[in-house]
Amino acid sequence: MEQIARILERYPFVERENLIPILQDIQREQGYLTEEAVKQVGRYLSLPASKIYSLATFYNRFRFYPLGRYHIRLCRGTSCQIHRAGDLIKKVSETLNVDPGQTSSNGQFSFEVVSCMGACGLGPVMAVNDTYFTQVTDDRLEEILASYLETQP
Repeated sequence: MEQIARILERYPFVERENLIPILQDIQREQGYLTEEAVKQVGRYLSLPASKIYSLATFYNRFRFYPLGRYHIRLCRGTSCQIHRAGDLIKKVSETLNVDPGQTSSNGQFSFEVVSCMGACGLGPVMAVNDTYFTQVTDDRLEEILASYLETQP
C-alpha cells in the first residue's frame, strides 16, 4: 500500500487522464495490478474499481497475476493461427500445466496468448522472456520447453 501511495504522489493533479500512467507505474514497480492497487487508485481518482478494472482489461498490456520466472507469450494472430498456433497453445498448457493468463503453482512459468507479435511472415511466433522463436513447430516447441524445464531449481 505504501508503494502505491508513493506512486500516486507523483500525480498531484487528481484527474482521470492520469489513470493509464498510474496503472503503468504500478505494474512497472509491482509486476502486475493487484486488487488492492485497483481499489486504492479508485479511491484516489474517485472512480469505481469496476471502471478501472474494465479499462485495464481492455488493454492487453495490463496483468492481474505475477509473472513466472519464465514468461511465455505465444501469438494467436491470423498468420500464426493458420500455422497451427492453436495446437501449440494447447501443448504449452498441457506440458507446463498452466493455462493462458496464469502462472504455474511453483512460480516458474507464466503463459500468455497475445494477438500479434509483429512477425506474421515467421509464424507461429513464441517468446520466452526476451528470447523470440519463429516458425515454431511441435518438435521445436518440445525442445524449447524442455530446455527451460531443465533449468528449474
